[in-house]
Amino acid sequence: MNKFIQFGEDIEGFNIPVLNEREVRAAAGILFLLMFISIQLVLFNGDFLLLKYAITIFLTDLVIRVFVNPKFSPSLIIGGLIVKNQTPEYIGAPQNIKTKWLFAEIRFI
Repeated sequence: MNKFIQFGEDIEGFNIPVLNEREVRAAAGILFLLMFISIQLVLFNGDFLLLKYAITIFLTDLVIRVFVNPKFSPSLIIGGLIVKNQTPEYIGAPQNIKTKWLFAEIRFI
Protein backbone atom coordinates (compact mmCIF):
# COMPACT_ATOMS: atom_id res chain seq x y z
CA MET A 1 0.00 0.00 0.00
CA ASN A 2 1.22 3.51 -0.75
CA LYS A 3 2.32 5.11 2.53
CA PHE A 4 2.22 8.62 1.06
CA ILE A 5 -1.53 8.58 0.46
CA GLN A 6 -3.22 7.04 3.48
CA PHE A 7 -5.52 8.18 6.25
CA GLY A 8 -3.90 7.74 9.65
CA GLU A 9 -0.60 6.43 10.95
CA ASP A 10 0.47 2.86 11.57
CA ILE A 11 1.38 2.75 15.27
CA GLU A 12 2.73 -0.36 16.95
CA GLY A 13 0.07 -1.99 19.10
CA PHE A 14 -2.89 -0.99 16.93
CA ASN A 15 -4.41 -3.11 14.16
CA ILE A 16 -5.83 -0.15 12.24
CA PRO A 17 -4.40 3.23 11.25
CA VAL A 18 -4.85 5.79 14.04
CA LEU A 19 -4.79 9.56 14.57
CA ASN A 20 -3.66 11.49 17.61
CA GLU A 21 -6.87 13.02 18.92
CA ARG A 22 -4.99 15.78 20.74
CA GLU A 23 -3.44 16.93 17.46
CA VAL A 24 -6.80 16.79 15.71
CA ARG A 25 -8.49 18.87 18.42
CA ALA A 26 -5.65 21.42 18.44
CA ALA A 27 -5.91 21.74 14.65
CA ALA A 28 -9.68 22.18 14.88
CA GLY A 29 -9.16 24.92 17.46
CA ILE A 30 -6.69 26.71 15.20
CA LEU A 31 -9.07 26.61 12.24
CA PHE A 32 -11.99 27.66 14.45
CA LEU A 33 -10.05 30.67 15.74
CA LEU A 34 -9.11 31.71 12.20
CA MET A 35 -12.71 31.45 10.99
CA PHE A 36 -14.10 33.15 14.11
CA ILE A 37 -11.79 36.15 13.75
CA SER A 38 -12.51 36.47 10.03
CA ILE A 39 -16.28 36.32 10.56
CA GLN A 40 -16.03 38.92 13.33
CA LEU A 41 -14.18 41.23 10.93
CA VAL A 42 -17.00 40.82 8.44
CA LEU A 43 -19.69 41.53 11.03
CA PHE A 44 -18.06 44.55 12.66
CA ASN A 45 -15.99 46.10 9.86
CA GLY A 46 -17.55 44.74 6.67
CA ASP A 47 -14.08 43.53 5.59
CA PHE A 48 -14.31 40.26 3.64
CA LEU A 49 -10.62 39.95 2.74
CA LEU A 50 -9.55 37.76 5.68
CA LEU A 51 -12.67 35.60 5.26
CA LYS A 52 -11.74 34.87 1.64
CA TYR A 53 -8.28 33.72 2.69
CA ALA A 54 -9.61 31.82 5.72
CA ILE A 55 -12.06 29.84 3.58
CA THR A 56 -9.29 29.01 1.11
CA ILE A 57 -6.98 27.88 3.93
CA PHE A 58 -9.77 25.85 5.53
CA LEU A 59 -10.68 24.09 2.27
CA THR A 60 -7.05 23.41 1.34
CA ASP A 61 -6.34 21.98 4.79
CA LEU A 62 -9.41 19.75 4.64
CA VAL A 63 -8.58 18.48 1.14
CA ILE A 64 -5.04 17.61 2.25
CA ARG A 65 -6.40 15.77 5.30
CA VAL A 66 -8.95 13.73 3.37
CA PHE A 67 -7.35 13.07 0.00
CA VAL A 68 -3.59 13.00 0.69
CA ASN A 69 -2.51 12.30 4.27
CA PRO A 70 -3.39 14.01 7.56
CA LYS A 71 0.25 14.30 8.58
CA PHE A 72 0.81 16.78 5.70
CA SER A 73 -2.01 19.08 6.83
CA PRO A 74 -0.64 22.49 7.92
CA SER A 75 -3.04 22.86 10.85
CA LEU A 76 -2.27 19.33 12.09
CA ILE A 77 1.45 20.07 11.92
CA ILE A 78 0.98 23.20 14.04
CA GLY A 79 -1.39 21.31 16.35
CA GLY A 80 1.24 18.59 16.74
CA LEU A 81 3.79 21.20 17.78
CA ILE A 82 1.38 22.59 20.36
CA VAL A 83 0.67 19.19 21.97
CA LYS A 84 4.08 17.54 21.47
CA ASN A 85 4.77 17.33 25.23
CA GLN A 86 1.43 15.65 25.98
CA THR A 87 0.72 11.93 25.97
CA PRO A 88 -0.94 10.98 22.65
CA GLU A 89 -4.53 9.71 22.70
CA TYR A 90 -5.05 7.62 19.60
CA ILE A 91 -8.38 7.19 17.83
CA GLY A 92 -9.19 4.94 14.90
CA ALA A 93 -8.71 6.62 11.54
CA PRO A 94 -11.40 4.62 9.67
CA GLN A 95 -14.04 5.94 12.05
CA ASN A 96 -12.78 9.48 11.57
CA ILE A 97 -12.63 9.39 7.75
CA LYS A 98 -16.43 9.29 7.44
CA THR A 99 -16.66 12.58 9.32
CA LYS A 100 -13.99 14.17 7.14
CA TRP A 101 -15.81 13.10 3.95
CA LEU A 102 -19.03 14.60 5.30
CA PHE A 103 -17.34 17.94 6.04
CA ALA A 104 -15.64 17.91 2.63
CA GLU A 105 -18.97 17.36 0.89
CA ILE A 106 -20.65 20.10 2.91
CA ARG A 107 -17.77 22.47 2.19
CA PHE A 108 -17.99 21.95 -1.58
CA ILE A 109 -21.73 22.70 -1.63
